Amino acid sequence: MTTSKNKVVIVTGASRGIGAAIAQRLAKDGFTVVVNYAGGEDAARQLVDNIETAGGRAIAAQADVSDAAAVYRMFDTTEAALGGVDVLVNNAGIMKLATIADGDDAFVDNQIAINLKGSINTMREASRRLRSGGRIINLSSSVVGLYQPTYGVYAATKAGIEAMTHVLSKELRGRNITVNAVAPGPTATALFLDGKPQAVIDNLTKLAPLERLGQPEDIANTVAFLAGPDGAWINGQVLRANGGVI
Repeated sequence: MTTSKNKVVIVTGASRGIGAAIAQRLAKDGFTVVVNYAGGEDAARQLVDNIETAGGRAIAAQADVSDAAAVYRMFDTTEAALGGVDVLVNNAGIMKLATIADGDDAFVDNQIAINLKGSINTMREASRRLRSGGRIINLSSSVVGLYQPTYGVYAATKAGIEAMTHVLSKELRGRNITVNAVAPGPTATALFLDGKPQAVIDNLTKLAPLERLGQPEDIANTVAFLAGPDGAWINGQVLRANGGVI
């Protein structure tokens, strides 16, 4: 276990799934966790209770990451309550599937607003506010590189996140802040599994040479490595946590 007492992490979209696993793991490692949510207040507050019951520290913070003003207020509130921010984990995102021909304006705009613009909003604030020794950890996806039909718009938003990861790591030269991305493969969350026939799930399970779906904890462990002292020399990289899918 790493020790990160007195360090503060904001995890966006942390009320469930991979985000919740990341929040719990970082709390276990000693971080004070800001559990960001857009609409899942009950789940976020339950997660805060779970973290505190386990001996950790956490607060809930509502903000729609696609709203730049809301992100600004979240950072302000965090600084006022906890004294500063050390780590940002950009986990909030949505995935909708359709061919490029069939995706309507709402289909395109929603994914760009949350996945891409939301990450820009949070990275912008973090790049201005993170304390020395800070970490920015973005969530991409291994669909960048798989190029599967119907994933075009989603993959495009994640490819944009990877590009910004590389660029921002260079823009923060001299600040002692690292910027990296984690790109999960198929991961067994309720959101991922909902609506998929068992045959599809079985096929996805076989994609990786390890022949299983990733678990939220697998992704959380990767994020924890980058957030902790052992990840200090990793910068401007994309870690594909996918069991060998690509």
